[in-house]
Amino acid sequence: MDAVKRYFRSPAAAIGLILLLLIVAMAVSAGLLYPRDPLALAGRPLVWPFSNPRFLLGTDNSGRDIAAQIFYGARISLLIGGVATVIAILIGILVGAFAGYYGGWVDNVLMRITEAFQTLPNFVLLLVLVAVFGSTLTTVTIAVGVVSWPAPARLTRAEFLSLRNREFVQAGKTLGMKDLQLILGEILPNALPPVIVYASVVMAVAILLESALAFLRLSDPNVASWGNLIGLGRDVLRVQWYVSAIPGIAILVTVLAVSLVGQGLNDALNPRLKSR
Repeated sequence: MDAVKRYFRSPAAAIGLILLLLIVAMAVSAGLLYPRDPLALAGRPLVWPFSNPRFLLGTDNSGRDIAAQIFYGARISLLIGGVATVIAILIGILVGAFAGYYGGWVDNVLMRITEAFQTLPNFVLLLVLVAVFGSTLTTVTIAVGVVSWPAPARLTRAEFLSLRNREFVQAGKTLGMKDLQLILGEILPNALPPVIVYASVVMAVAILLESALAFLRLSDPNVASWGNLIGLGRDVLRVQWYVSAIPGIAILVTVLAVSLVGQGLNDALNPRLKSR
């Protein structure tokens, strides 16, 4: 309960949670409000928003309902952001935990691998993976997760380095606990709060990476995603700018909501703020 109170102490965090819940509600209700295929032709191309009651947000270059694509696009963004974040955090925790706990040559090898992944910018490495393995939704999601793990790994390693010599860890060793028991049962629960907070950053970046891929038409074209819609609107940007602007606003609001929720989690889980 104290953590919940600390979270809602920040108005920005509360606003972020409300926005995120609205986006989740859009994703859940997409099939109810728009039962047809969002990529099916619905009417005349390039109908401006609010000019036709059938198409609240207008239509795109092909005559597809933009509102339907926005609602279904929420599913894609949350799916890719959530699954990619889980992949990145799991890999990061695995690498960072072993590097921080064992130190020595294990730490050197794992950190050199981490640095090798960080040599190239995330997006460049993502382009390479998509070019090699394809641009299906599953491939893109896994690729986004794979390029996003180094930062969580470094954060986890730092937490393990600060915790591995604490009294409760030494007591566990004295009692004969195995390394895996100490890592998973004793150190990891104490190292998780900052990693959980950072997960919001990973999710926001994952959504932006997928949108950038889709804008370049390198993501799955068979799904209704916000990035695909922005890329489609690029061809008519000077005249029908709303085709790109509406999904752009959706991405902006989603990333802002995730970032504000992350800020609230930091206030709730950061032990340095508990006494305030």
